[in-house]
Amino acid sequence: MNVYLFFLLAFSAALILAGIGLGRLVRSSGDFFVAGRKLGPGLLFATVLAANIGAGSTVGAAGLAYQDGLSAWWWVGSAAIGTFFLAFWVGPKIWEIASAKGHLTVGDFLEARYSVEVRTVIAALLWAGTLAILAGQFIALAWVLNVVAGIPKYAGCLIGGAVMITYFASGGLIGSAWVNFVQLIVLMLGFALTIPLALNSLDGTASLIDAARNVSPDYTNFFSGGSSGWRYLPLLAPAFIVSPGLIQKVYGARDKASVRQALSAAAIVMALFAFAPTVLGIIARLNHPALSHPELALPTIMMDMPLAVGVIGLTALFVADVSSADAILFMFSTSFAQDLYRRHIRPGASDSQVLSAARWAAVVGGSVGVGLAIAAPSVIDALRIFYSLLSVSLFVPVIVGLYTGRAGKIEALAAIASGVLFTVSAQSFTDGGGFGPLTPTMVGLLASVTVVLALMVMKKRVIERG
Repeated sequence: MNVYLFFLLAFSAALILAGIGLGRLVRSSGDFFVAGRKLGPGLLFATVLAANIGAGSTVGAAGLAYQDGLSAWWWVGSAAIGTFFLAFWVGPKIWEIASAKGHLTVGDFLEARYSVEVRTVIAALLWAGTLAILAGQFIALAWVLNVVAGIPKYAGCLIGGAVMITYFASGGLIGSAWVNFVQLIVLMLGFALTIPLALNSLDGTASLIDAARNVSPDYTNFFSGGSSGWRYLPLLAPAFIVSPGLIQKVYGARDKASVRQALSAAAIVMALFAFAPTVLGIIARLNHPALSHPELALPTIMMDMPLAVGVIGLTALFVADVSSADAILFMFSTSFAQDLYRRHIRPGASDSQVLSAARWAAVVGGSVGVGLAIAAPSVIDALRIFYSLLSVSLFVPVIVGLYTGRAGKIEALAAIASGVLFTVSAQSFTDGGGFGPLTPTMVGLLASVTVVLALMVMKKRVIERG
C-alpha cells in the first residue's frame, strides 16, 4: 500500500469513528435534522462552507479550468454570490418562520405556505436531482483514488460511498457540523500549501499568465472562455439561495444573527477560494497537457507535490468531496423521512421511527448514488442536472412564498411545471446551447417568473371584479 492511500484510508476510518461517536448525541429527529437549533456562527459557517466546497468546487472546477481557463472561476464564484443572498435575503427570514413553527425541512415550509401537493412535487423532483449530485461527489472521490493508487472508478465510488454513508447515517446534522469543522481545517491547509508550490513550478504568477495566453485566445478571459464564464451565474446562484440542504442548515442556527454572520463569511471565503482550483487547473494544463480526463487535473497536481504536501492536499480533496456528499445525503434523507414517511406513509410515526427512517433513507440513497456514479461520465455533468433542476423548480416558489401572500397553490405548481418544462425543452431543442445569451436554465427561470406574475395579475383582476 502506498503512503497516499494509507493516509486516505486512515482519515476515512477516523471520519467513521467520529460519526459513530457523535451519533450518541442524537436522541431525536430534531437533533438529526436541525442539530437542536443550537449552531452558533462558527459551527454553522464550517458546515455550510464544507458543504459548498465539494467535488464541483475542487475536482470539477479544476477540470473546467484545465479546459477553459480563468473563466472557470464562475463555477464556485456564482455559488458564493448565491450564498451571499441567502445570508441576508432568504436565510434570516426563513429561519424565523421555521423557528416559530417548528419546521424541520423546506417541505414543511412549502406545505404551510402553499399545500401538501406543492410539497410532494418538489420533494419528488429534488430526490431525483439529489441523487445526481451525490453521484458527482462519488465520481470525484473515485478520481482521487484512481490517481493515488490506480483504483478503478467503480471501486473508488464504492469506497467513498461506504465512508460517507456510515458517518453521516450515525450523526446527522449535529455529527456533520463537528466533522465538517475538522474537514474544513484540512481542506484549507491542503490548498494553502499546494498553490505556492504549484506556482513555483512555473516561476510565479507572471509566468502562469504568460504561459496560459498561449493555450488559446480566450483562455485568460475572466468572463467567458470555452463553456465556462458568467453563464454559470443563473444556473448556480439561485440554486445556492434556495438549496434545501443549505436552508436546513440555516434552520439549525441558534438565532438570525448567526445566520447572517456565518453565511456572509462563507460567501466571502468561497469567492476567494474560487481562484484556487482555477489556478491549479490552469497549472495542470500547462504541466500535463495530455491528461486522459480534465477532472484528473487536481489529483495529478497534488501528486506532483513533495510527499508531505501531497498527502495533505489529496486528503483535502477527499475531505471536500466527502463533506459535500454528506450535505447532499442530509438533504435527501431528511426530506424522505419528513416529506414522505411522516407525511404520507406513516402520519402517526413516533419521533424515533422518523429518526430511523431518515437513517435508512441515508443508506439507501447513498447506495443509489454510488450506482449512478459508476455509470455517470463526469462530476460536472452530474452536478449540472441537479443545479438546473433545483433552480427552475424551487427558486420562484420559495421567494414568492416568503415575500408575498398573493400566490397560492395554483401559482406555485404552475411555476414548477413551467420552469421544468421550458428548461427541458430548451435543453433538447438547442442541444444544451440555449438561445444566444439565454441558457436553458435562464429560459426556465424566466418562464417560471412570467407564469407566476401572469397568474397573480389575473387573480387580482378577478378579485377586483368581485
